[in-house]
Amino acid sequence: MDLLSNAIVLTAECLCKAHTFRTEIPLSKLPLEGNVCHCDSCRHSIGALYVVETTWPQPRESVDISGLERYQFSANITYRFCRTCSTLMFYESQKYPSKLGVFSGSLKNIDTDVLKLTKHIYVEDTLDGGASIWFRKPNADGKEIPRYRERSEEIPWDWPQASNVVGLAETHQEQRPIPIWCHCKGIELCFHPPNYDGKLREELPWFIDPRTKKSLASFDVCDSCRLHFGVDIVNWTFVSLANISSLNGSAFPKTTAELKAAVDAGDSAVGTLAYYQSSDDVQRYFCKVCSASAFYACEDRPEILDLAIGLLEAPGGARAETYLSWTFGDTPSWADDTKGGWRERMINRVQADAEEFRIARGYPKSWRRLDKEG
Repeated sequence: MDLLSNAIVLTAECLCKAHTFRTEIPLSKLPLEGNVCHCDSCRHSIGALYVVETTWPQPRESVDISGLERYQFSANITYRFCRTCSTLMFYESQKYPSKLGVFSGSLKNIDTDVLKLTKHIYVEDTLDGGASIWFRKPNADGKEIPRYRERSEEIPWDWPQASNVVGLAETHQEQRPIPIWCHCKGIELCFHPPNYDGKLREELPWFIDPRTKKSLASFDVCDSCRLHFGVDIVNWTFVSLANISSLNGSAFPKTTAELKAAVDAGDSAVGTLAYYQSSDDVQRYFCKVCSASAFYACEDRPEILDLAIGLLEAPGGARAETYLSWTFGDTPSWADDTKGGWRERMINRVQADAEEFRIARGYPKSWRRLDKEG
């Protein structure tokens, strides 16, 4: 930003950089106001626990988005995403044909407060509050923003009561499979949580909490993951391919090499999965129809995938605390990617809100943090 200027250049881009959109906007028009949506449909269409949507400053007719893939999200809303790397960039609304919506994850991280979150909508869909708990005071003014069951009827910040949420204090036990699905249902899989009861710490995979035998649930703010999803904070868990099956129980690839080969061959077992090769040894999997981000695979972990938590349909709620061990209040992975821009300040507030939630619920620090603290 030119300090002598009264305007900045706002940029939206995709991960593979095939699509870049820029427009100049007066500083007086910033920050842009955005809603945080937690509905089931948004979760399963992106793979994250939430989406943030705001209005692109230019009129719809001034922006050529013809090169982006279309997905009819609803009767009113059309998504626009990159068909190569899956970045969810824009949406069009029949109710507001002159406007173009933009998803926050595609916005460049400049040193100006670009975004102000104003409210949480469809929080009731999460059952457990979902990601709203770490966006309680997300803005520079330090004020709480309201949460709504849908678009009206505000709900208090103590909803739901801790006694109504199956959480971290519960130990692992034999669990029923958890459905994994994207919005268009082109991806329909099941995760079968393994039973690690009786295993010693040294016998457990690196991503299993030795206290609860649950899988790690992480906060990731790296630029590549952000752009892969189109959202500012990505939440991954980690699974063995041996514990994933097709919804009908049929076989699913057991290694990352087999998964890549199945997608290349158009095998029906992998549904509408596609991938973007973001580096020589990394594949980022997504639904080629609705753009939902699904998996991260790398060749040095041939039997393990990062799984997008937003695609899970766990009975206890969006955070799936019955199955997952969250790192509430820990420093997010790849936090250095946010340095020097507006996201750095936002992520610091998110970390503080998550830590406040952890303490209020009486949850212990994550085992990873305790290991680091010695």
